[in-house]
Amino acid sequence: MDAEFYQHIFNKQRDIEAVPSNKQMAEWGLQVIGLLYPEHSRQAFTSVNELRNEFDKLEDELCEILDATQACRDCNNDQVARNFFTLIPELYRLLNTDIQAIFRGDPAARSEFEVVRAYPGFYAICYYRLAHCLYQLNVPLLPRILTEHAHSTTGIDIHPAAVIGEYFHIDHGTGIVIGESCTIGKDVKLYQGVTLGALSVSKTMANTKRHPTVEDGVVIYSGATILGGETVIGANSIIGGNVWLTKSVDPDSRVYHTAEIKVLKKEDFNL
Repeated sequence: MDAEFYQHIFNKQRDIEAVPSNKQMAEWGLQVIGLLYPEHSRQAFTSVNELRNEFDKLEDELCEILDATQACRDCNNDQVARNFFTLIPELYRLLNTDIQAIFRGDPAARSEFEVVRAYPGFYAICYYRLAHCLYQLNVPLLPRILTEHAHSTTGIDIHPAAVIGEYFHIDHGTGIVIGESCTIGKDVKLYQGVTLGALSVSKTMANTKRHPTVEDGVVIYSGATILGGETVIGANSIIGGNVWLTKSVDPDSRVYHTAEIKVLKKEDFNL
């Protein structure tokens, strides 16, 4: 390898050395979650002012991350950070509805504490909702890093640009994919292995609605694949396991995959 190659790598390293690692950025998100839900982090504060100071520290850290990633070249990153933390009360309200949906929708859940501490679906939703707030403030990179951290930890892949309503319930969750332009209403429940994806991955479709719309009250069972930006799953519908859909269904529909299963007795085997 020649000197030009080494110089190129060195220059590239120098250009990005101020950018925090993905782990550090994911840790910032976890600290925000820990302040909202002390049952997750076991943090204890002696006064309201001490708690407020911790939020102020995280606001400063966010500003540093935005500066390091050149997140907002045409605006004040201090203001972006302040704007994010003004959204925290609404973020907390939304997350509380998700906790309620998971607790009331899963017979195995013994308490809301258990949902916060142990449920990977709620963990992924926390990171998604943080990332979505940042995405709405036109912050690049950081939202993707947050949701990809949750993806690597839980197996649940939610793009930060997706729009998801309140009372969102992910059950089990491993293998769920929710695409960038997906819109999900309130009181929606998804099981493991559900894909809400695009019919095409052509780069020319980058700025189009290419992922499905799921209306209020829909339940989608494991392994279902729903594709296309014009595909709408009507309110209060149930989509069965392993269903493949590329067309819309009316509200209150029941869609099932039919498979032929044969059960043979031992004496029927062809040995």
